[in-house]
Amino acid sequence: MFTVYVYVLDTLADWEIGHVTAELHSKRFFKKDAPQVIVKTVGISKEPVKTMGGLTVIPDCILDDVEIAETSVLLLPGADTWNDPKQAKVIEKAGALLSAGGTVCGICGATVALAAAGLLDHRPHTSNGVGFLDMFCPGYQGQSCYVDAPSVADGNLITAGTTSGLLWAKQIIERLGVFREDTLSSWYDFFRTGEAQHFFALMNSLPASTGE
Repeated sequence: MFTVYVYVLDTLADWEIGHVTAELHSKRFFKKDAPQVIVKTVGISKEPVKTMGGLTVIPDCILDDVEIAETSVLLLPGADTWNDPKQAKVIEKAGALLSAGGTVCGICGATVALAAAGLLDHRPHTSNGVGFLDMFCPGYQGQSCYVDAPSVADGNLITAGTTSGLLWAKQIIERLGVFREDTLSSWYDFFRTGEAQHFFALMNSLPASTGE
C-alpha cells in the first residue's frame, strides 16, 4: 500500500497537482491488481490554507504524521511561499524520505526548496530552467545534473516545471505501478492532445472493457 502525502501551503499552484491527485484518489483507471493507494493532504498544522486559485484546504494530517517508509510518497507543489523559513520542516522530511527509499515529487517552486537543501546537487532533475534555480537559489550546486526536459524521473525523485503537471503525473503514476502500460500511454496521449482516438484507446484498455 502506498500513502501519498500532498503537501498543502498557502498560494499552492492548483493546476500543477490536478491530474495526479484526481487519478490517484479516484482510482478510475487503476488496473485490477493495482496496489492500494491512500491520498492525504498534509500541512505544517491543521490550519486551513488558501491556494492560488482561492480554494480553502484543511490538511488531513500534519508533517509529524508522515511515515518515513519506502511506501510513502510526498508531493510538493509549486507556491509563492516556499521561501518562508517555516517550509524547512517539509524539506527535511523530503530528505529523510529520499534516504529511506520513499518517493519525493517536486514541481515548480518546490524544486527551489529542494535545491536550496542540496537534495538536487547529485541527482538528475529539472525545474523551470537552470536559470530559474540559479536566480531563486543562490546556493544551488546542481547545474551539472540539470536536465533540460519538462519532467525528470530519477528513481524515487521526480521533478518538473510549472507547465509540466501532466507529464509529472504520468511519471508518478508509472512509479506507483497502478495503471496498465497501455492505459497510462492512452491516458497521457488523450490529455496531451485531446484527440478522440486516444480516449477510445483509454476506454478499451480498462478491465471492464477487456473482460480481464
